[in-house]
Order: sequence, then C-alpha cells, then structure tokens
Amino acid sequence: MIDYILPLAHKQATLEAVGGKGMSLSKLLTAGIPVPDGFHVTTVSYRNFVEMNHIQPHINRLLADIDFNNTSQLEDVSAHIGMLFHNGIMPQAVSDAIKTAYAGLGSIAVAVRSSATAEDLPDASFAGQQDTYLNIQGESEVLDAVKRCWASLWTARAIAYRVKKDIKQELVALAVVVQKLALSDASGVMFTRNPINGRQSELIINAAWGLGEAVVSSFVSPDTIVMDKKSDRIISYDTADKEIMTVRTSDGTEEIQTPERLRKKHALTRDQIRRLAQLGKKIETYYQMPMDVEWALENDKLYIVQARPITVLPPEWTLPEKDVIYTKGSLAEHLPNPVTPLFATLGLEIVNRATALLWADMFDKSAKKLLPDKGAYTTINGYVYLSAKSKPLLIAVKSLSPRSLRRALTNSVARWEAARDEFQVVIQEWEEKPLHTLNAHQLMEGIQCVFYAACIYFTRIQLTLPAASVSETLFTKLFQGAARRAGMTNTAVFLSGFDTIALQSDKNLWGISEWAKKNEPLSLYLKNNPAMKIGKEFMSPAVPAGVSQEVWIEWKNRINLYFKEFGRTAYEFDFAYPTPQETLTPALESIKTFVEGKGESPFLRQDIFVKQRKQAEEEILKQIDGSRKKLFLKLLHWAQETAPMRENAIYLMGMGHPLIRRMFQELSVRFIHGGSISQTDDIYWLTKMELEALIVQLDKNMPLSDRSGVIPARKAELKKYRGYVPPFKLPEKNEKTISHAPQKLKDGKILLKGIGTSAGIVTAPACVLGSPADFESFEPGSVLVAVTTTPAWTPLFSSASAIVTDIGGPLSHSSIVAREYGIPAVMATHTATRIIRSGQMVTVDGSAGTVTLSE
Repeated sequence: MIDYILPLAHKQATLEAVGGKGMSLSKLLTAGIPVPDGFHVTTVSYRNFVEMNHIQPHINRLLADIDFNNTSQLEDVSAHIGMLFHNGIMPQAVSDAIKTAYAGLGSIAVAVRSSATAEDLPDASFAGQQDTYLNIQGESEVLDAVKRCWASLWTARAIAYRVKKDIKQELVALAVVVQKLALSDASGVMFTRNPINGRQSELIINAAWGLGEAVVSSFVSPDTIVMDKKSDRIISYDTADKEIMTVRTSDGTEEIQTPERLRKKHALTRDQIRRLAQLGKKIETYYQMPMDVEWALENDKLYIVQARPITVLPPEWTLPEKDVIYTKGSLAEHLPNPVTPLFATLGLEIVNRATALLWADMFDKSAKKLLPDKGAYTTINGYVYLSAKSKPLLIAVKSLSPRSLRRALTNSVARWEAARDEFQVVIQEWEEKPLHTLNAHQLMEGIQCVFYAACIYFTRIQLTLPAASVSETLFTKLFQGAARRAGMTNTAVFLSGFDTIALQSDKNLWGISEWAKKNEPLSLYLKNNPAMKIGKEFMSPAVPAGVSQEVWIEWKNRINLYFKEFGRTAYEFDFAYPTPQETLTPALESIKTFVEGKGESPFLRQDIFVKQRKQAEEEILKQIDGSRKKLFLKLLHWAQETAPMRENAIYLMGMGHPLIRRMFQELSVRFIHGGSISQTDDIYWLTKMELEALIVQLDKNMPLSDRSGVIPARKAELKKYRGYVPPFKLPEKNEKTISHAPQKLKDGKILLKGIGTSAGIVTAPACVLGSPADFESFEPGSVLVAVTTTPAWTPLFSSASAIVTDIGGPLSHSSIVAREYGIPAVMATHTATRIIRSGQMVTVDGSAGTVTLSE
C-alpha cells in the first residue's frame, strides 16, 4: 500500500518520507515531548502530484539557463513554477487520504507546515525557506494549503539557498505536516545554547503574545530571556515593547496592534520559563546537539511545534586566565583579524617583551600585580586581546597620578619625533645589508630586531597619543557652548586641514594624476583599464600598447617614488599581511579617480578646510570673553599641534614592515628550494619553533623538514576564526551582547547601530574588506566596510561613498579621515563585516549612527 499519509509518530517517518521538520516532530513525540497531534503528507504524495502534472521537466528546463545570482531572474522562474503547482490537479488518491486524516483530527483549525528532505540538517537548516500556513480549517482549505507548501519548495530564496549549499535541485522533495493549531496565548523560539556568545551553559528564549509567526518572521521585538541551564536561574529578562501580535481570523491570521496593557508585560511567568527550559534541555539531550526550538503556550500548557539543529553557532570565548580583563584595545585594535600562527608565536612574544618594559615604566613595582601570566597580549580564538589583571582601582591610581599625567601630556610631539627617529635608525641599519648575503640566522636576527624596534616605537607613542585625545576632548567639552552660539555643530572643524602624512600621500597621487593627464595616450590607458590590470602591467617588463616607452618609464619611476615615500607603513600589525608597497590597487584606483575627474583635489580640499578652520576660530572668539580667551587659545593650539601627530604616529607604526616582509621572503625562497614549503607566504603559517628548527637545518646544510602538510589545516582554522565576531571586552555582559545584535525592521530590512562620527546619509552598494588582499575588489562609489582602518587605507577613502567599521570611535582614524573627505561614517557597529555582504545596498546615516541593510 502506498503511504500518502503517515501518523505523526509513525516509525516509518524517515527524512526521505516526511522531510526534516516532520522527522524531527516524530522524534520529539517518541522522546515524550508535548507536540500538537497531526499527520504527515509524505513525499510520495508530492512526487505523485509532480509526476501526474508533468511539472519536473518544466522545472529542469526553467533552471537550466538561469543565472542564480540574478535575483529578478530567480523571482520570475519561481513565479512560473508556482503557477504550475497552482494549476496542477491533485491525484484523487492523495486528496482522499488527506481528507480522511484531517477528519480524524476532528476537522479542527490546523497549522500546515512544509517539510523538505533537505531541511533541518546539522549543516543546513533551511530556516524560513519554505512556507507555513496557520489557522487553516476545512477540507478544501487544507488541500489548497498543502499545494501551496509544495510550491514553496521552489521559492527564489529556497532555490538560491540550495545552490549556496550545493544541493542538487532535482533530488529534493517536500512533505507536509498538518497539525492541530495551538491557540497560543504566547509563543516564540528557544535556543538551547546562547547563539550570541556561544555559551553552552546558557539558553535564550524569545517570547511574544499570540501565535508564533510575528516572532519567527521578526515582525515584533520579543522579550529576551537568558537562563543558566545548570541552576535554572534567570540571568536576565529583557522586556520588549511588543507592538505587534499574530492572531487568528476567520480566514487565516493577521498582525494586529498588541493591547496596551500587554505591550510591556512579561509574556512568560517564572514557572513557565522554568518548564520551557526543562523541555529545551530534554530536547538537547535527546538530539545530543544545540537546538533551535519553536514553542507555543496554550492555557498554561506548553507545546513544541518545531525543533531543528542550530547550524551556525559562535564559539565560546574561554578566558585563558581567571580574574583578568581582556579588551580589543591598544595594539589589538591594529590586529582586527585573526592572526597567523607565526605572528601568534613569534610576533606576540616580541610584542609582550616590549610591552613589559612599558608597564614597568608606567606602573613601577605594581606592574607585576597587573601583568597576566601569559603577558599583556594573548590570543583567544585567533584574535589578539590586550589583557590586565582585574584591578581597576590600581590601574586608575597609577595611570592618573600627577607624574603619569604630566609625562603623558607634555612635550608629546617632541617625544614622538624622538621615537620615530630611533625607529628609523634601526630600519636604515638593516636596509643597508644586502639580504642575499645574510645566512638564515642573520635574517632571523634582522626580523626580530626590526620588529622589536616597531614594538618599542608603539610603546613610546602610547605615552604621546593621550595628549591628542585629551586636548581634543577638553577643548570640545569646555567650548561646546561657545561653538553652538557661534552656529557650529561640529568642533572637528578646528582640527581639520593639517598636512598629515596621509594627506601628503593623497597630494602625491594627485600630482601623478595631473602629470598623467598631460599625456593623452597614458591618460586614455588609465581611464580604459581597471586598476587591477594596470597593476599587473606595471609589474611586467612590457610596455602597454599606445603608450611610449619614455612615458611608461617615467610613470613607473613616479609610482616607485610614491611607494618609497608613502608605502613604508602597514595595513595591519600582523606582518603576514602585504604592505602598500605590495598592494598597488588602492593607489592606482585613486589615480584613476583623479584622472577621470571624479575625485576632489586634496590641495583644494585642504584649502577649504583651512579657510573653514580660520573662520571658525574668528567666529568662536567673538563668543568668548577675555578671561576665557587665553585658556581657549592655549587648548586650541595644544589640540592643533597634537592632532596631526596622532595620525602621523599611527601611520608610521608599520614603517619596518616592508623590510621585515622582504627578509621573510628571502627565507621563504630558501625554504621552498629546500622543499620545506611550497609558496612564499607559507612561512607565516609556521610557528616560531618550526621556523627556528628550519633555520638551524638551513645553516647547517641539513635536509629541511617538510612543513607543507600542516599548513592547509591551519588556514582552514583561521578561516573559521574569521567568521567569528570577537567581543570588544571579555568577560562580556549578556545585556551588551544582546543589544549589539542586528534588528530586523518591519519592512524586512536589517538595522545595525553604531556611533555616527561623520555626518551625512548615503545609499550605495557595500564592499566588505577583510584585509589588503580584498582591496582589488573595491569598487569606487561603494560603502567601505571593514573591521577598522589605519592611515595606510587612506587612498581608498577618495573613492568611497561612506565608511562603516566594527570598532572605532569619534577620534579613530576612520572618523577623522571621513570627516575630512566629507563622507558619512558609522563606527563601532560590532558586526558589520559579518552581517553585510559585498554588493548589498546599504544606507549609512552618519548623524544617527545607523546602517540599514536591504533584505
């Protein structure tokens, strides 16, 4: 006998027969979990319907020539397939079986849910890809809802999801679950492991009034309850203003305004939360994995209406030491991505050696009480964190003592210049040595010596940079009222237009573009070719067609001079990342923009800012009386002297990186020749111990150990880490983590909140850049989205329409440069690089500090 229908708890309720959702509900019933009664319409029924109506050949033909990245094409094909199902005739045997099973439930109101064979799997949940219909009553209505569920296997979003997960379209089928509708007083979802911070010890419940559709579809902001699974203690109950609720109507469901008395009332009692959590733990134990559970509460009785594995979970951020605070501050801000094994072992060891000297200088004998056992900097899930023992009072007393403040805030520019000069001496000493004449030990000594000098330089500027932020903060706070009376809303105008190294770099690129414009063949070549191609041909000995050899040589000379002067910096402090000298695209893109007449002259931009600054000074002085004028001028001059120093000091942090990378490259070539590794950059995937062993073997003319086998796994691990969202501070507070989660708006758009640091509103496609390796993909006019930026990223700003970062603030490099370029900026979104996709349309509001994403 053909099984068109199966009882919900039938032993033949396999994935192939009843789909992922159906199989899950059957398993829950077997485990004694309260599930509303119902039945399965099996995949046999679906296949029978499709075969009788000759639908699959049409589907195959429609999908054969489609561009799966073209949303409008997908929508058109989906609509066409939907009509095939709508017009199809249900086989008599199938409709009779459904009618009989429905009558067996008592012909009551039911929920009709899709259940695909490629669904609710450990690596692909397909959550929300197929349809569910609630409050369906009557035979013809149930039959129609079943057909609509079948058709939803072919929605545009479901087709695209299968393509992304590499699931063959012709192999999928759809079952349908028909269940008694729980007449929910409240409903929602429960994650048996905290999906925000990854903690196994916590579960999260979302709860709202009425049926669950408003919660699942994000039409309402639900209550959020965080619970400790071991003790059943409620860690936090965040009550939302539940404006909308889904209710039954005579012909289905609809969203209505929640009655005023219920909007801010707890949707669940303490006892209901405890019982729901017990069910969640029982389900998790049964499945032996974290679960995403949909639940309903009817007359104080809890029902589970769905449970699927949580396919994507953040890691647990396990702390290396107790009673230690970890933050993404200081040098960790310049290491926004997970670090390579070589930097984690060799680089951080040198960083910590230099930092220990700084702490001893700053905190005297108290340094030992503050410095963790593993050093000031350590890695957690691949990310670098600054750490200190949890003694905030001691840190405050030592940092804010008169001696510490006096030393940090006086003569900062002179002290920075001295640190810079000492750093340059070390670099120059090693640059004068022909690298090919050095043995492996000498190269290693050079790498460590130059990087140690870079770390010492950073510790030195740590005691100069506070002068810039303190002077600006004091100036802004004390004279904000006077600025307002003078008609100024943004005091950043007083610190704009100074000749920083980043601005000098921009001017140099402008100068090259002005020279290129005078040579028509070169100008046409630059306009008609993408920056990536220009970069490749720059590295080639051949001269492009149409450009004279004389002009091409001069062009290359000018570019080389530019990189010699302005390429001595780093995008990130991890020396595994290419430097600007190796990444031509951003600079060439800027030149192209200038040649095409799309970019504003940096000279003109500076002149405008200088005029605005001087005018602002004149206007604000009219609002300040004689007794305060002296203080104003003193603070103003202090802030104006130190602001450029802050930018320049950070720009030069990576001054030794080009040389360090050349020394690593020299070692790499020798390792490749000896068969130890296969590619130049493989050296960064070794550990310090492995590197030192190879160096010994190399200098003793011994056979080199083959290390190439360990590299793929390490790259895969770092790729996994890159998908994590590192908390800014550890241990973290639940409330903060929840508040940083993106919000889904009623129109289906997603809203990210951050700090608006440069005013303006722009809507444009996003371009997410994880590292310099992604620079070639940057499209002019895009919104630049990054974890953070350093002064070395400045060439990209001239062609960006807005800036969005995960970390940063009003005084960060991204904010300062964005204000100078007059483009909107939103910092500290925490999750932008993980939520936003390249090419997605986003609206950046630099005043409100929000980023709105299209669905």
